[in-house]
Amino acid sequence: MAVEGCKDALLSRRDVEDLIAQGRSIIIVDGKVLKVDPWLKYHPGGDKAIMHMVGRDATDEVNALHSAGARQQMLRYQIGQVQGRWENLIPPIQGGRFRAKKKCRPEEEAEVEDESDKTSTSGASSPLFEPTDETVSSARRRRLDPTSAGRRSSSVSSMSSLDGDPPRSSGLSYLDAQTQQAIDLDLSKYPPLDPATQDEIVKKYRQLNDRIRAEGLYQCPYGSYLIEIARYALLFSVSMLLLKLGWYATSGIFMGLFWHQLVFTAHDAGHMGITHDFNTDTVIGIIIADFLGGLSLGWWKRSHNVHHIVTNSPEHDPDIEHMPFFAVSHHFFRSLRSTYYDRVMAYDGFAKFLVRYQHYLYYPVLTLGRFNLYRLSWEFLILGYGPRKGPAAWHRWLEISGQFFFWAWFGYGVLYLSIPTAWARLAFILTSHMVTMPLHVQITLSHFAMSTADLGAAESFPQRMLRTTMDVVCPPALDFMHGGLQFQAVHHLFPRVPRHNLRAAQRLVVAFCADVGIPYALYGFVEGNGKVLGHLGEVGRQARILAECQRSVAAKGVYH
Repeated sequence: MAVEGCKDALLSRRDVEDLIAQGRSIIIVDGKVLKVDPWLKYHPGGDKAIMHMVGRDATDEVNALHSAGARQQMLRYQIGQVQGRWENLIPPIQGGRFRAKKKCRPEEEAEVEDESDKTSTSGASSPLFEPTDETVSSARRRRLDPTSAGRRSSSVSSMSSLDGDPPRSSGLSYLDAQTQQAIDLDLSKYPPLDPATQDEIVKKYRQLNDRIRAEGLYQCPYGSYLIEIARYALLFSVSMLLLKLGWYATSGIFMGLFWHQLVFTAHDAGHMGITHDFNTDTVIGIIIADFLGGLSLGWWKRSHNVHHIVTNSPEHDPDIEHMPFFAVSHHFFRSLRSTYYDRVMAYDGFAKFLVRYQHYLYYPVLTLGRFNLYRLSWEFLILGYGPRKGPAAWHRWLEISGQFFFWAWFGYGVLYLSIPTAWARLAFILTSHMVTMPLHVQITLSHFAMSTADLGAAESFPQRMLRTTMDVVCPPALDFMHGGLQFQAVHHLFPRVPRHNLRAAQRLVVAFCADVGIPYALYGFVEGNGKVLGHLGEVGRQARILAECQRSVAAKGVYH
């Protein structure tokens, strides 16, 4: 057995599982075994992002989200290395179970290791859906069957309803059927999950990253930000001029447009996509998000990094966890526990009512989305969810200072001193915040209609990102309106590429998708909105069917 603590020590799969069973946070990066427990509470991107990589080969996720300097710093946590291809384990935060080594005879330990290899990587990583053994075996065969690639469809839409209405005998069996159908649909559309196929996808993805770097697309076009700054200054100046003239509601509209545009650059800075320097981009992001927009960049980083790693996972991705207002998957009907928020997202009577009509409520609810962002920001800063020690500890205090500054100039200077009546203040608040609604549409558009199915730990990072994200057709002249969010699929593959270069990177990603056989989801803005509304309506229909199933079961006195 290898000795932990020697960087050259060769660790077996069983060794790694044993360490995780002891509560250690072990990730694999470029064949190196990293024990990152000491870094969890200091990680600027939050501890949850790391926890979702425990037991996995995190090479592509780490390379996508971190600079070369940060990756070099990670080597101080190396405790050994693995040989050959690493087969991913299911992280504990996702329900993975691990067994510590016991003192036993060598043949018994070998038997335990063999059994561990079988149990640690098979089955769904979600505790939501526990199908029968026959279903698991069937699904696993399809995932690993290379011939399944020939059954892929050219469609890139997410799951649809069952053909016809299913039997109403059991609400549980109906949800299980929906889960299995979603998995089957994705398995038929996307490349098979056998190691050879996924390794080839990863190889070509890394070659694509090298090409993007060689073409200079990681270099920030700073001239583009001069145009952005001019746009911000114009919108803010017009808002202040109209405020002075007493056109309060109109002034609020331009204030909302100012905030709408600011978010795009805050997003760039949060991904280190401007200067690529951690401290410089962090300060830029905090000035924009906290001082000018009243929102926490630290909260966004903690949430957004998890979103980039477990995209569209109902239990784990905070960007699709909006109960009781929206359920983008039937999984939410089971009152899931969010691993991000550490609470149950109750599918109670209120949620059941709203979800049935969520496709009608989609735009009205999003008009109030900014108010929820204030709540999440304050919760993050007041409760101290971010790092309290280490290189990012000062972020919290700078952000709190930014919050005081924002409410001084906006709350006191604009709302209290510059607007004379309560009704005029209310009009300004509502218009300025409701105008930012298109931003929330843009954020949700790329994911709400895409797959939420869990294909297991064998799926590669690039395939998972492309399976759960869509891009939006947009003429170059309107790029400033979308702020790079129209290239979400490209962005999820290469988060640190500056947004002004994403259009150039898109053509390379399209060619990559054609080469590896991954459908590239691309819709017009109106068409994409139709996909989202249609998907929300379909989930609402499923909610009504489930309620009917439950009433039928209750009437018959049948219980499970």
